[in-house]
Amino acid sequence: MRKTVFAGIIALSTGFAATTAMAQMAPFGSEHDQEYAALIWEAMGALKLVGEDMIRAFPYEGVAPHGMMLETFYASATINGHKGDLVVKRNFGPEGVSADEVLADPGKHLGAITVMFRREAGYDEDNQNWFWVKYLPDGSLDKNAKGMALAGMVAKGADVGCIACHSGDEDYLFTTDAITPMMQ
Repeated sequence: MRKTVFAGIIALSTGFAATTAMAQMAPFGSEHDQEYAALIWEAMGALKLVGEDMIRAFPYEGVAPHGMMLETFYASATINGHKGDLVVKRNFGPEGVSADEVLADPGKHLGAITVMFRREAGYDEDNQNWFWVKYLPDGSLDKNAKGMALAGMVAKGADVGCIACHSGDEDYLFTTDAITPMMQ
């Protein structure tokens, strides 16, 4: 009986350690990533890119996984003393929604806000130091199917996700001639 109980305790502690190690090794969604995402949300509020009095733009046609209609803003922000490029994309839907419908009631059609923020050198050199985050309209973080917050190096090393898709474009932005404030 003692051997069985002891073996069970070892198995449980080994499983807990493995789960903890895997959580610590995840390239995104950590507590630190979530805290950093909260700082970005605050900076976007100060820039009037989110919130009740946010700046609006004329929406344009989008594609999955972003909205069917989009608004995109290029700015710079300072987070923890680091000034970096900030790209904010408002994702509207559902499929078939028109620009006129979005303009008439943007809150009804806003599905998510996806953001890229260029962090300090050394953050993720392989991917131009971009920090990725997907917010729900209320500012809370969206989560993947496994319940991980979509903030940080989202899906680094995976075949799908923010980094996998955007790394196929030289500047990671997929916009023809956009120049972010920090690139000027």
